Amino acid sequence: MLMLTALMLAACVALGMLLDLMLGEAKRWHPLVGFGRLATRIAAWLHHDQASRWTGGVAWSLAVLPPVILVQAGLLWAARNSLWLAPVLHAVLLYFCLGLRSLRDHTAPIQAALEESDLASARQRTSFIVSRDTDDADETDLAKASVESLLENGCDAVFGTLFWFVLLGGAGALLYRLSNTLDAMWGYRTPRWLRFGCVAARIDDGLNWIPARLTALCYALLGNTQLALECWQYQAPRWPSPNAGPVMASGAGALELALGGAARYDGVEEIRPPLGRGNLPVAADIARAWRLVLGSAMLWLGAIVLGCIFLSGAVRSLLNGILYA
Repeated sequence: MLMLTALMLAACVALGMLLDLMLGEAKRWHPLVGFGRLATRIAAWLHHDQASRWTGGVAWSLAVLPPVILVQAGLLWAARNSLWLAPVLHAVLLYFCLGLRSLRDHTAPIQAALEESDLASARQRTSFIVSRDTDDADETDLAKASVESLLENGCDAVFGTLFWFVLLGGAGALLYRLSNTLDAMWGYRTPRWLRFGCVAARIDDGLNWIPARLTALCYALLGNTQLALECWQYQAPRWPSPNAGPVMASGAGALELALGGAARYDGVEEIRPPLGRGNLPVAADIARAWRLVLGSAMLWLGAIVLGCIFLSGAVRSLLNGILYA
């Protein structure tokens, strides 16, 4: 049974990633879009000027736990009643939770617009994926924003999802992605959201701690390894996010790019810590960042498949030793 489970896990990961790369993000009836609407309604109901961390924790529980429990119950029912239905459902859940191809689909048009010197289109498309102001951004600013978004969201939309899927199956991937979505919606360090969104932000930090460091390691292995590790060590601690820092610093070093620095949010310029070292990004670096994320995803897939094969072989050897001793 353990051998079968390990092989099914590898097959589910491969199938889920294949579906994502082939089909991309669902254009209609995407579960995460529906969840976003639910979270908005819960926040409108519970969030007010005097909202506390406790209120935010209740809101997180109401948004996340019912769908996760319902999905887990459905998966257990499928496992009891069908040999093939449960693995297929796990793979489909992984597909809906992954965002590998969508990273390319959202950033490739920005690169194309920059290469055609269409700054207006590039600014508009960049504003869809980042929260910083883009109205007066030049090519370097837009390329930097796109590369940073690719590197950071590689962890959020791909590697964190894979990590929790391997540990807890489809329900684990769903738990992670719903928590990540709430952090993106509520986890702002502003007077309005600081207390209410604190629980969502802290839970997301906890769920991302190990995946972020594995992501940073993969970026380093597939690029300029020495520079990536140096940037991770010395630059990541200065970044306000404990998980985005290692991911983005390592990714910037791996690509030999200078990221971070000045960015404008709501009309106010912020000077962020530097990330990486090398040239300022240009349009072509957007595709380089995508290839780094894609290569890291293939590295994860290979490691998962090999790990499952090794586990199956080890269990088979152990059983043979017991039966024929």
